[in-house]
Amino acid sequence: MRAQTVDVRESAGRVLCCTIFRPSGRKLLAKGHVISDEDVQLLETEGLGQVWVTELEDGEVAEDDAVTSVAEKMACGCIEVRLAAGGRANLIATENCCVLVDDELLRQINCTSNVVIATSLNLSYAKAGARIASSKSAPFAIARSQLDAVLSILGERGPILQARPIRKPLLGIVYSDLLNGDRARQFFDSVMRQRLERFQCQGFFHDCVEDENALARLLRNMLRSRPSGILIASTTSPAGPEDSVGRAMVQIGCHLERFLAPVEPGNLLLLGYTDDIPILSAPGCFRSAKANVVDLVIPPILSRYHLTGWEIGCLGHGGLLG
Repeated sequence: MRAQTVDVRESAGRVLCCTIFRPSGRKLLAKGHVISDEDVQLLETEGLGQVWVTELEDGEVAEDDAVTSVAEKMACGCIEVRLAAGGRANLIATENCCVLVDDELLRQINCTSNVVIATSLNLSYAKAGARIASSKSAPFAIARSQLDAVLSILGERGPILQARPIRKPLLGIVYSDLLNGDRARQFFDSVMRQRLERFQCQGFFHDCVEDENALARLLRNMLRSRPSGILIASTTSPAGPEDSVGRAMVQIGCHLERFLAPVEPGNLLLLGYTDDIPILSAPGCFRSAKANVVDLVIPPILSRYHLTGWEIGCLGHGGLLG
């Protein structure tokens, strides 16, 4: 890339090295802008005789083309790529979604190329219209060989980011107490509805005495509705899968994916799957609207993504929520 000062009349097709301002201080043309024939006329009207520009050399790719190519290759799902000023391309969610990020691949790209990528947190919730990622290149241009290397890695290993759409989200809610399920409803219902509203999710609600057989019967009935997931809001703090909630899950054929999460609040999380429908217990997390492990796992549950025990184990970095 070669920078030089040229006559305005010879500047069409070249890239501005610096921002041009009107005498009033308002921006006329931004740095990195490719000058068009209309821009030449505008610059002459403003009284400019020369401009400082760069010109691409053989083997170079303009910054806008580079970041657009990377943005289109780095993600899949419900996203739209929008070019922004300054050699940047933004990825916008077109639907409510759960953002899934390949952290290892993201680090590899960011450590080895002249294009860097920033994303939302892995497993995070994004509303339609939200920016969930951005790619930025070195100013003006990058070597085609570097761009090709990045695109080759993405082609071999798949996208860095997946915007997994959340459509018709529905959660089944069980209020459970040792003596009376309605007691648990009184404790948890207000906060639970606030949480569902935050994720724009519908819910259907049941009370149950915290007994293994009673819980198992209720869970079987709720599973017939094929919800995105079932949350068990219990007034007790189970010691593990051997307690009544865990035994009820096992009784209905539930595979217990994970007990204990490296998240505070929310260490006593118990997650299992029956016919790919997740059932979640998180004692102490349904009484408060403050962020806890439930807020971390609801987005993938609503997107019907199979959250694994390994992925829950990876929540420890940043898992201290309060």
